[in-house]
Amino acid sequence: MQIAFPLTPEPEEAAREAGRRLFAGPIDFLKGVVAMEGLPPADRAEVCFAGRSNVGKSSLINALTGRKGLARASNTPGRTQEINYFTLGDGHYLVDLPGYGFAKAPVQVVERWQRLLKAYLAGRPTLRRAFVLIDARHGVKPPDEEIMGLLDRAAVTFQAVLTKTDKVKAAELGRNLEHVRAALARHPAAFPGIVTTSAQKGAGIETLRAEIAGIG
Repeated sequence: MQIAFPLTPEPEEAAREAGRRLFAGPIDFLKGVVAMEGLPPADRAEVCFAGRSNVGKSSLINALTGRKGLARASNTPGRTQEINYFTLGDGHYLVDLPGYGFAKAPVQVVERWQRLLKAYLAGRPTLRRAFVLIDARHGVKPPDEEIMGLLDRAAVTFQAVLTKTDKVKAAELGRNLEHVRAALARHPAAFPGIVTTSAQKGAGIETLRAEIAGIG
């Protein structure tokens, strides 16, 4: 039986090399955006990373780019309050979105950046794919369902990326994967492939690089 949301296989050599070249090139922080009018020109393909607070988003971006301090990692949930844009070579933007869900910040601040996040996802014409990060230890939570529903309504393709797979045993990971697949089946915008990663161990990094390099 064919699995509806299989694990994305390791890339073939050409795709692996394309990913390596893309992320070996210039990657620079462009700007932090706090309002839609501050977005850079929509002149190239962009991919974004979305996830609940403390899902390991900054650590994953740092592992992808091979630049330890590019995205500021923090143990304090909700530290990122802006849409952070990075130039990825000459043809892509890599976008780090504010964490959603629980955050240790004033309610008004949380509400403001959640509105910005939703406006961006619904209104950015050059957004090619959203990578929705899900903690492998916990699976899909209500805030994840909310963001997936928003992506459905915006007709933005999203791909599930499991983080912190090194912190969960194989049997538990298998069970959580089945729960993730069941959740994805309810969302028409879900991309048919799941990437499992560990920023600490480097697992899945080449696969994710190849996926991004193939998005134009």
